[in-house]
Amino acid sequence: MLQVRIGRHLTNQRTDAVAMNVLDPFEVAEIEVWPLWDLQECEGRDPEAKKQLNAAEYTVFQRVLKESSFGAVLNEGDIAPCGRTKLPPSTRARIIPENLYEQRKHPDVRIARRATTIASLARVISERKVSKGLRRTLMTQARRLERLATQRYDQISAKVPTVEPGEEV
Repeated sequence: MLQVRIGRHLTNQRTDAVAMNVLDPFEVAEIEVWPLWDLQECEGRDPEAKKQLNAAEYTVFQRVLKESSFGAVLNEGDIAPCGRTKLPPSTRARIIPENLYEQRKHPDVRIARRATTIASLARVISERKVSKGLRRTLMTQARRLERLATQRYDQISAKVPTVEPGEEV
């Protein structure tokens, strides 16, 4: 069940994050999950289960927000405050094969993909009435692109000797 849900999120089946261009699944290399095994058999409308799930989602959201170097999460909307809860132990794993990971992590590939994501997200925003959260996501994606492009430029600049005017090459 958990594997199916993760797959849906990353393949645009029943998820706004991919459909609205909030997230490029190509950039997702690892996932971390906090399985709530005691809720596995609960009905979707069980109010107590829903309360526990909402508290877990809010707790994870706050943790990720705090750990973000941008103080932001790529999420269309905010998670409603509903109190925090103790989370079960998490499991974190890479979800793509090593050869794809090596290819996808190249900064130039990431810059191109991120620029495309930003353009697509900006198009969605221009065509619809959208939430403040979606506009915040656009700003966060732009900040992420700027950081990545700056890091790549600095990396390349450090490898290429500069020649001052008047110097011989």
